Amino acid sequence: MMMKRNAMILLTIFAAALPFGKAVAETLTVSESEIVEWKSVYGEVESRDRVPARMRIGGTVVMLNVTEGDSVVAGQIIARVEDDKLQFQIDSIDARLESLDAQLQTAKSELERGQQLIERGVITAQRVEQLQTGVDVIQGEIRSLDSQKFLIQQQIAEGEVLSPDAGIVLTVPISRGSVVAPGEVAAVIAGGGVFLRLAVPERHASDLVEGSEIEVGTGTEAGNFQSGRLAKLYPLIEDGRVQADVEVENLDGRFVGRRVPVRLPVGKRTAILVPENALMQTGGLDFVVVESTQGEARNRVVVPGGTILRNDEIWREILTGLVPGERVVIGDE
Repeated sequence: MMMKRNAMILLTIFAAALPFGKAVAETLTVSESEIVEWKSVYGEVESRDRVPARMRIGGTVVMLNVTEGDSVVAGQIIARVEDDKLQFQIDSIDARLESLDAQLQTAKSELERGQQLIERGVITAQRVEQLQTGVDVIQGEIRSLDSQKFLIQQQIAEGEVLSPDAGIVLTVPISRGSVVAPGEVAAVIAGGGVFLRLAVPERHASDLVEGSEIEVGTGTEAGNFQSGRLAKLYPLIEDGRVQADVEVENLDGRFVGRRVPVRLPVGKRTAILVPENALMQTGGLDFVVVESTQGEARNRVVVPGGTILRNDEIWREILTGLVPGERVVIGDE
């Protein structure tokens, strides 16, 4: 115990005897500052819309125009599906239409002769009406077949798979020559811009506030962050985590699912801060110059903590060695 006390006395004498490491520039009255506690997590880049382009008919994929990473616009043809049975049905309807067209010409000729004969009183009006009915029936069958043909042609046209939105193709689960069914996914399109999706531990859920500012890593250099906004908090907690969406300007959306470092404000505390240039180091110890009420300056050993950027200047947290109200001398660099 006596040895520790003697060591502390010697350390105090040594600290007081140290010369100033810097020229005196100004003094700063120490006070407690409120600083934000940050929680480091990772967010994933997500697209606002992730829409599947689906097959409208079944058949064989005869054309595929896109692959993963391609940019598409809304309505762009990304694939084509053909069903041979539909073309066979068209051929069958065309053959029936040709037969009905011949029957119609014959029925019209008989009707014209009947109309001429009724003027001379050779046939009855009832017979002419029967001939007219025959013409009407054939024309009705032709119209019905035309409607069926149009319906099948529309089905063939629906073999073109269109992009539902403008964006980037994420996945293409089919290939040319694949046999597909109606409703099957041809490609997944990511559109509508991108945002960050976070999964934050539930113990920090009550500390998160919609609209608060967060820091998002730029990805260019370690420690570089840009501002973002906490846009939405989801009420459902799954696997001990709460989901949140973050809006960031100029977020790189080339890679959906890319992980980005994020710092979230999860609390506040008070701390004593001094500018970085107020610290000097000698013999492995950190010192600051403290000015007494009588105007005397003395070196004092302190224990510094982490750095904090305030107004584009670097400040250091002082864990022990200073109390609020003391004046610290800031030297020139």
